[in-house]
Amino acid sequence: MSGHSKWNNIKRKKEKADGAKAKVFTKIGRELAVAVKEGGADPKSNSKLRDCILKAKSNNIPNENIQRILKKAAEDGQSSNYESITYEGYGPGGVAILVQCLTDNRNRTAGDLRHFFSKCKGELGAPGCVGFLFKEEGNILILDDGSFKEEQITADILELGAEDLIHNEENEYKIITEPKDLEEIRNQLEQKNYKILSAEKKMVPKNFIVLDENKDSEKLENLYKLLDMLEDSDDVQDVFTNCKNLI
Repeated sequence: MSGHSKWNNIKRKKEKADGAKAKVFTKIGRELAVAVKEGGADPKSNSKLRDCILKAKSNNIPNENIQRILKKAAEDGQSSNYESITYEGYGPGGVAILVQCLTDNRNRTAGDLRHFFSKCKGELGAPGCVGFLFKEEGNILILDDGSFKEEQITADILELGAEDLIHNEENEYKIITEPKDLEEIRNQLEQKNYKILSAEKKMVPKNFIVLDENKDSEKLENLYKLLDMLEDSDDVQDVFTNCKNLI
């Protein structure tokens, strides 16, 4: 899925505010804690943790904050009880929505999400109700700092077995991979001295729904409101939809 959505633009503006930044710090802090619990506190031997640290730095989290989170997570050990849960539902206009969460209280999280969907004219559904409308793909972002020409990058990623290369307006290249190949391709690119900005798995729609900007203006307004509410929840890590208007 190329380009930048209106939703991403909204997120970027929100994250400039102190309150939104605090929420971003909280969300990434949870990811760091879970990564430490699952694979240890050494990023050299824990690729998931290494990528979480990259994500933290790309969101301007100070290094001392990152180290403090890692130390606390290592000390807490098995006491960290966050679990990863994906919720599924339909937003206004029948838009399919996947909500990836990290929570220490699934009853609280499910109740909150049910309230958000209901308030915005949507419906939280049963597991599997919209998941089949999405597929998982690996996304690697590398910095376009002039060190490599696009022809060289294209040749390298094809050699490594990546699926596609997309250049965006922020001096970044997005490399699309099979989910199972993400870690290996990321490591190979790093060995070739590419500047890795992030590496993570994303859910992308197989097909899209288009809402009419005029006829469906109320549905779109409720959809944006729902996405805002989901993004503001500390338990929500990521949100994916199949609404073409958001691209």
